[in-house]
Amino acid sequence: MREIITIKNLNYAYPDGVEALKDVNISIRKGEKVVIIGPNGAGKTTLLLNLNGVLEKEGGNIEIYGENIESLDRKDIIEHLGIVFQDPEDQLFMPTVFDDVAFGPTNLGLDEGEVKKRVRKALASVGLSDYEDRPPQNLSYGEKKKASLAAALSLEPDVLVLDEPTAELDPKSRSELIGKIWELNEEEGITTVIATHDINAVPEIADRVYVLNRKIVAEGTPREIFTNGKLLKENNLDVPEIFKLFEVLNCFGLDSKELPLSMDQAIDELTKTMQTENGHIHLHIHEHTHEDIEKLKDKYEHHQTS
Repeated sequence: MREIITIKNLNYAYPDGVEALKDVNISIRKGEKVVIIGPNGAGKTTLLLNLNGVLEKEGGNIEIYGENIESLDRKDIIEHLGIVFQDPEDQLFMPTVFDDVAFGPTNLGLDEGEVKKRVRKALASVGLSDYEDRPPQNLSYGEKKKASLAAALSLEPDVLVLDEPTAELDPKSRSELIGKIWELNEEEGITTVIATHDINAVPEIADRVYVLNRKIVAEGTPREIFTNGKLLKENNLDVPEIFKLFEVLNCFGLDSKELPLSMDQAIDELTKTMQTENGHIHLHIHEHTHEDIEKLKDKYEHHQTS
């Protein structure tokens, strides 16, 4: 697959001199779902702001389709990259939702008819078709998140970049947004790059995961990352709750060979187990159960006390 974004030896320091990013190298190919995880202060948001040129890097290169972003006009960058900030208040500032979603296409110089077409398509995509005339400040937080996403989609970007998209959402809104991100990638072919603390969402929205802690400390599939206990502990990261549940069930004799990372994987694993066990799952307490449970609790103790 063709590389859309290439980051080579990226460095950035805050104005007070604190190093935020050090020799960061990332490649993102067309059609991928890439997630960036890391502890608080790891530089995830800083990386995304460098990605679209909002911040001025101090070393290294960022290329879009092989062209250095420094040689691209701002218009060229936003036509390729649609960014959704963590706080929708940073993205919604116009009198109406229509005006906010129209802001990007208008500044691309598109004619009025094309702008209206894009706005209506973007709002319909996120379920806000009847919200054109509403003031954004009157929307719920979840609706503001959707409006921010629509503002990015109205640019019809090749790559959608989202910073903590599920943060502070209620369960229903979170589920809807995860589904929409998956749909945009799988059905519409938009490459997605997501920085998140929402570990439980990662298996559903990632083909590949980068672990960032000022520098890239690991890269791999969700399974490769979440089964590397040493890596997770060193970077104060957790695993999906379903993964933990099946570790507990294994202590009681389930014997799940490949621990599931998502609900769908859990259903598949239980179905497979029951098919080989005459429709039953056998759990029991054996002589090592309590010892295994204590080891498991110790394994995750650093997450509970951090």
